Amino acid sequence: MRTLILVAALAAAPLSAHAQTPAPAPSPPVRAMAAGYKALTVCSALKTAEAAGGSRTLESVEANELVGVYPEIDALVREMPVQIYPARVAVAWDDDMPPRSAVWRPGRGCMIMPVGWSGEQIAVLPPRPPADAAFPAAAEPRGNVALLNEAVEQAFEGGYGEGANTTAVLVLQADRVVAEEYALGFGVDTPQRTWSVGKSIAGTIIGAAVHRGEADVTAPAAIADWRREGDPRAAITLDQLMRMASGLTSDTAGNRTDALYFGGVGIDEQAPTWPLIARPGTRYRYANNDTLLAVLAIAPTFERHPPAELFRRLGMNDTWAETDWRGNYMLSSQVWTTARDLARFGRLYLNDGVVDGERILPEGWRDYVSRPAGPQPAGEQGYGATFWLMNQSEGVPADTISANGNRGQYVIIVPSRDIVIVRRGEDPTGKRFDFIAFTRDVLAALE
Repeated sequence: MRTLILVAALAAAPLSAHAQTPAPAPSPPVRAMAAGYKALTVCSALKTAEAAGGSRTLESVEANELVGVYPEIDALVREMPVQIYPARVAVAWDDDMPPRSAVWRPGRGCMIMPVGWSGEQIAVLPPRPPADAAFPAAAEPRGNVALLNEAVEQAFEGGYGEGANTTAVLVLQADRVVAEEYALGFGVDTPQRTWSVGKSIAGTIIGAAVHRGEADVTAPAAIADWRREGDPRAAITLDQLMRMASGLTSDTAGNRTDALYFGGVGIDEQAPTWPLIARPGTRYRYANNDTLLAVLAIAPTFERHPPAELFRRLGMNDTWAETDWRGNYMLSSQVWTTARDLARFGRLYLNDGVVDGERILPEGWRDYVSRPAGPQPAGEQGYGATFWLMNQSEGVPADTISANGNRGQYVIIVPSRDIVIVRRGEDPTGKRFDFIAFTRDVLAALE
């Protein structure tokens, strides 16, 4: 039923017919990471929903966000006890250590505290902010209604990936809502974590700073730790960070920064420390660190222009950009927002950075983030500046860009068709939603 609105473990070899080697107990660092994952996820899911005027239950979070997480912590996350306070969530993980705690702060969501933190937090949620800015009205789609409804239905019924867990679909066409549907327990006031859709949000925040004259993507990134004489990382530009072309190594090949996301390590403590392994601008390597460093480089602008300012201007009143416990924005992943707010985000790019007649992004910024300059990834999509490119997808216009995130978060923006497609999910590890096929089918249904 839905609300309708228009690291693998190998089995040990047997020692004998009657005995097997027992699996080793999880190490303290693994247990601490699992507890941090659960504390932050529960805190963010429950508290942002309450702040958005909705509600979530622990049972809903455990059945969606806490299912099919990283294999090495999946079982631990399921079994660890959780305590929920007015503005804090705590998860016990060791008899001799304080529980891992995530703390809610009005306007900034939840933050995971470092291992060993034993403080208290007595703040309460603030009153609900003013009503959301007017959202586009529902309308009949221009095209084949039956085909559109079938594509949306199949998104929820496993038609685009067996085992995928779709929680929301929203389609805008010509600034009208032509489809909006939610899974049971989710709705217009249910924020979910963006995961790496946050990278595209980060690129937009950087664009706003460029428009104000406070950032230059062609200039070396302003990272204090790289300013020592002789440091070759001083040559890395903001543009190269936005294009995953910094040449830096990272925690793992790709996209795991667990110590930052769930371990309580500060971004400014770890992200600037990684060495070069390639000349800047010559190698594509998708990594959270590049986005974290790009945001860190413009951090001085946040005192006057925090991310929440841009969200308010776009009408994204149910969006929270979270930080680490030291106050650094974690915009590579940890933004919590609703499907409607992501549609508002997509509209900004349909309108080339203009909102209600006011330019928010530099003229041509959409073209900039859509340009596949520099080294490119292998696979179905190219990469621009914090956005993925769908310029190789059959049946999809070449100007289509997308913001993609773990567990099935997608915002697909099709400027030439004046269409935004939002798909939210909680896809377990190993279960993939075929968003390219879904995009193709939705576009085929619309004129």
